[in-house]
Amino acid sequence: MALLDDFNLAVSQSKELPARPSNEDLLNLYALFKQATEGDVSGERPGGFDFKAIAKFDAWSDKKGVSKETAMADYVSLVAKLKG
Repeated sequence: MALLDDFNLAVSQSKELPARPSNEDLLNLYALFKQATEGDVSGERPGGFDFKAIAKFDAWSDKKGVSKETAMADYVSLVAKLKG
C-alpha cells in the first residue's frame, strides 16, 4: 500500500504547491487523479462553449487505458516535479 500512501500524500501536497502550475500541468494533474481514482473516462464529451469541461474531459480521455497504479505513480512524480 506504499503507492496509495504516496498518492494520498501527493494529493494533499498538490494543494500547497509553491507556484500555480501551468494550465497544461493542471490538466495533467486532474487527468491523472481521475484515472487513478475512477479509471477510464465515461460519458459524453461536453459540447457547446464549456471549454474548461471540454479540456478536462479530453485530458482525462487521453489517459484511457492507463492502469490506476501507473496513474498514481505518474501523479506522485508530477507533484514532486512541481514542488521543485
